[in-house]
Amino acid sequence: MEDRNQILAAGTADFREGVPPSSRSARPSSATRSRVSLDHAQRGVLTRSAPRRAMRFYEYEAKALFARHGAPLLRGRLARTAAEAKAVAAEIGGPVVLKSQVLTGGRMKAGGVKFADTPEQAESAAQAILALEIRGQKPRGVLVEQRAGVAQEYFAAVTWDGRRKLPVLVFSDLGGIDIEEVAETHPAHVAQVHLSTLLPFSPFKAKEAVAAVGVAGEDLTRLTPIVASLVEVFLRYDLTLAEINPLGKTTDGRFLVLDGHVDLEAEAREKHAKLLVDLGIGKEETRQARPPTQFEIRGAEVDASDHRGVAGNVVEFEGDLGLVIGAGGGSLTLFDAIRKHGGQPANYCEIGGNPSVKKACELTKLILSKPGVRKIAVMMNVVSNTRVDIVARGVIKGCVESGRDPADTIAIFRIPGAWEDDGFKILRKYRVEYCDRSVSMFEAARRAVAKMQAA
Repeated sequence: MEDRNQILAAGTADFREGVPPSSRSARPSSATRSRVSLDHAQRGVLTRSAPRRAMRFYEYEAKALFARHGAPLLRGRLARTAAEAKAVAAEIGGPVVLKSQVLTGGRMKAGGVKFADTPEQAESAAQAILALEIRGQKPRGVLVEQRAGVAQEYFAAVTWDGRRKLPVLVFSDLGGIDIEEVAETHPAHVAQVHLSTLLPFSPFKAKEAVAAVGVAGEDLTRLTPIVASLVEVFLRYDLTLAEINPLGKTTDGRFLVLDGHVDLEAEAREKHAKLLVDLGIGKEETRQARPPTQFEIRGAEVDASDHRGVAGNVVEFEGDLGLVIGAGGGSLTLFDAIRKHGGQPANYCEIGGNPSVKKACELTKLILSKPGVRKIAVMMNVVSNTRVDIVARGVIKGCVESGRDPADTIAIFRIPGAWEDDGFKILRKYRVEYCDRSVSMFEAARRAVAKMQAA
């Protein structure tokens, strides 16, 4: 589970007013958020499936986006130096909370969240936070915000239900902690409302989710527009996640966004380029909730080296079985299948759209260059726009140029489709085990893992 969640950070709050760190539920450590699918409502269990590319926003950016749509926030702003944090605290004129701006969880436990009653204390706290690395990440800055007493915390998020293939609104009256934990231990406190991709969104859906956990009266009336605006943000900007946790009711009766998380679909960056510019997000920032590894940077270079097809979107893992996978969601299915059979993927990637021999070769060489990779599995769904023979040539060429015997290195080759007879002829020449469409992707994954275990 830890490896599968290495793609996008899970979203639970790092700040709970007045609650000591020892009593808080820690946020799961991960590097990018994967797609979320939901089991049946009566179980209330949130599960994660295979990796999906997304770009994560810092907390201060997520809050700026929410504010554009009327979300109520505490006074505050980003400070990049300790002196600036002191000035912000002086502007606020009262107790403040200072939060490290990193793209990972565990800030409170790591010391990345501190409290201050005076500007001088804020300066000292900011200096400590700015010098602190959290899971290898240096902070972008420190978010300095007004501190408020919280009487009740809620959780609200919109994401994708991978099983229903629909957006889903999740709401809970037990906010500030891991929603998966709440769903498992207190399912009655988690509401799930699916949203139509055909009909316009109605705020009544938000009201339905809030009311489902027992919220009523004035609280229901005041929470509904906040949750509805969260849904609108999710739908408008092609997000994979829009989350407020916690959404707090203060001791003086206000409802405020205390922490927020936003993940944008990577392919939607160009569509929402103006938004990213307005938020100060540069084109060069991948925002995978952790800095890209050299392996991943090289994968992006391979993909960008030729306009023909895709042979990249590489994400590094710690396993020993390299994967050359793709085609119409096949990469997601095959990644999960390898794990299901007990295999340890060395990487996730996507290949398709008829990449050139050179791109397939360079991707193969990159994967084989990763320390610990013993074999590779080359698998795709049935393809119509990718020539099997071209992929076969590229993969075998990559093995040979890496000093590897294709027959020993390629655990399985399962790519049926266009020009498959020519492709299979090449594979036979190099004694590579292959299978056609009569063998399912799940079975092909099993065979690859079996070879690894027998080696």
